[in-house]
Amino acid sequence: MKKLTLVLIVLAMSTLSYAEIRLGALFSTTGPASFLGMPEKQTLEMLVEEANNNGGINGEKIKLYLYDTRGIDAEARKKFIRLVKKDRVDAVIGPTRSGSTLAIKELAGKFKMPLISCASSDRIIEPINPFVFKVAPSDTLAVRKIYSYLKDNGKNKVAIITAQNGYGDSGRTALLNEAENMGIDIVADEKFRDNDRDMTSQLTKITEKKPDVIICWGVGPAPAIVAKNYKQLQPNAILIMSHGVASKKFIELAGNASEDIILPAGRLLVVKKLPNSNKFKNMLLEYKNIYEKRFDSSVSTFGGHAYDAFQIFKKAYKNSVKEDIKITDAIENIKGYLGTYGEFNFSKNDHNGLDMDAFIMLKIKNGDWQLLNK
Repeated sequence: MKKLTLVLIVLAMSTLSYAEIRLGALFSTTGPASFLGMPEKQTLEMLVEEANNNGGINGEKIKLYLYDTRGIDAEARKKFIRLVKKDRVDAVIGPTRSGSTLAIKELAGKFKMPLISCASSDRIIEPINPFVFKVAPSDTLAVRKIYSYLKDNGKNKVAIITAQNGYGDSGRTALLNEAENMGIDIVADEKFRDNDRDMTSQLTKITEKKPDVIICWGVGPAPAIVAKNYKQLQPNAILIMSHGVASKKFIELAGNASEDIILPAGRLLVVKKLPNSNKFKNMLLEYKNIYEKRFDSSVSTFGGHAYDAFQIFKKAYKNSVKEDIKITDAIENIKGYLGTYGEFNFSKNDHNGLDMDAFIMLKIKNGDWQLLNK
């Protein structure tokens, strides 16, 4: 009997010494959105390794279960269910794309699984699902930033061309809704598919309306094609992209056609150009330097989403244990976290925690980012 008791004690101590946090992640590391998902994957793996080398969270090491969704909504659902039922994770970071996040939003609520998405669609957090959060700024905030910039520069005649997917649909809704609120006149409303190889037809219809500005809302290779067709047609209008192309990969895909394109983005892309007094600069520089040294590639705002998601999870997990509350309640209590995209202030009614200050306006010049405002 004494031997059995001793064995049980040893087993219990062994279990305690190997306590672990099981963290799930879903990213588009292959497929059309891989240039978004790969820096997310690399960033998260880097941060988990760093955390474990420093003792984990509350002394618990993190075991990461990371799957590639290939940018396919059905695959995201399949892998999410695997994370919940087989891997039995404590929380999930991702997916990369809005459509994939929307495909699992209901499941997160059903399984009571905390989900911190890296996608931007307003519909991810509207209406509020108690278990779903996101770190990418909402499309509405990006639209307000763009429209404010246009108003400041005397432009209000706008044409829009949007992707027929979750991200594009959300952006289109925001563009149309905020136009009325901000005195913007939408003179044309065209769409494209992710796999379209030419948007000349849509852009020709747009140019006939003689807009001051053309706004394209999409991610992946398609916006680069819009940029090339725009350059070929040479309409007398400014071309503005969404934050969905805030990556050097877009500049690479669009080539010379990217020149002079304007877009809203995070400060990470121009961190060295920020004044030293900027409260985000030191943190952004540290992330940029560590990431670029390790992976020998330019940092991107999409990797920044994974950075923010992990730091928020880390804070929430630590506080949930300390205060004996659920991880989701702990996220809602996070205030004043300075992340790669801005200052996060979550609440029960705000599962994004950002405001319009998350964005700055950039212009692409000579294959690089030019800061238009601070």
